[in-house]
Amino acid sequence: MDPLFSPLRVRSLTLPNRIVMSPMTRRHSPAGVPGADVAAYYRRRADGGTGLVITEGIGIDHPTAVDCVKAPRLHGESALAGWRHVVDGVHEAGGRIVPQLWHVGPLWGAMSVVDPTPTPLRPSGLWGRVGRTGYPQRYLTWATTPTAAMTERDIEDVIAAYVRSARNAVDVGFDGIALHAGHGYLLDAFLWDATNQRTDHWGGDLRRRTNFPVEVVRAVRRAIGPDLPIFYRFSQHKQQDYTARIARTPDELAVILTALVEAGVDVLDASTHRFDQPAFDGSDLTLAGWAKKLTGAPSMAVGSIGLSKSLRENGIPEPASLDEVYRRLSDEEFDLVAIGRLHLADPALAHTLRSGGPLPAFDRERHAGVLF
Repeated sequence: MDPLFSPLRVRSLTLPNRIVMSPMTRRHSPAGVPGADVAAYYRRRADGGTGLVITEGIGIDHPTAVDCVKAPRLHGESALAGWRHVVDGVHEAGGRIVPQLWHVGPLWGAMSVVDPTPTPLRPSGLWGRVGRTGYPQRYLTWATTPTAAMTERDIEDVIAAYVRSARNAVDVGFDGIALHAGHGYLLDAFLWDATNQRTDHWGGDLRRRTNFPVEVVRAVRRAIGPDLPIFYRFSQHKQQDYTARIARTPDELAVILTALVEAGVDVLDASTHRFDQPAFDGSDLTLAGWAKKLTGAPSMAVGSIGLSKSLRENGIPEPASLDEVYRRLSDEEFDLVAIGRLHLADPALAHTLRSGGPLPAFDRERHAGVLF
């Protein structure tokens, strides 16, 4: 059987194939409310045969969750009605869909005009180390000014906000939950030593730095029950510094990921700029491969699949062979492949791959998401 088109079951969710639409920020939801255009956008990918759609990041029910007025929310009567329309459309097309719950944490202000209010939520009041980044200097000057560290009340409020939004997702009819815990956003900020320098229960050594994301996962698991799956996106790189790492060795990565799986995570979504890049010296294993090897949990690879280079690199990407995807799937190194840019360029990507059709030639307006 074609490894891309074999089914996979995760708790109560059965996927017809291993192709996932990767979450991508779209900013097409005025006042946080997804409209008919958003519903049509997601349905096109379900109509195109994609096994699972993971939505763009959706702000949880907290005032500092997202800083863009056109980023969607998962609370409020109008927003929930909009998401019901999205979910119903995907289901009518035979698809499955989960929302990616999001709190931007230290990266508040990166998507909007810099506004000093409200104060961004940061574990220790720190934005992080500035390294290789795409942010402009104006934002960096503002963002790197330290703020107050999160209080115990802040932490309790955010956990409760994740719970409310997770329950809303169940009520709307989503098929599971995805948590955005990479790229320097709030959950990830507790893992990174450049943003978490606390000395209490929520900081210290690596194991203690996992406590906050673990508590969020536990709370979400209790809220949604035992049937629906939880997908968890993590990364080494940060928006603050593409070269940053939360784990320098496989043993350190095991500390983080084992705790998360024990708390209730079902699928580990390993976000990288290139899916086939070795995660650690001395091994060809990718970050998704290490996630599965260390925990035994299903893992998902993501990063420039079907493209010769990341859009962050110089030059124009060309369509790239999927031989490495097939090889690693066949070897059971990982279980799912999350594809972003190609899903923008070709909504029927899954049908294209099944039929052996050519991948779309690079078009910046489509691959870079200018067109909706």
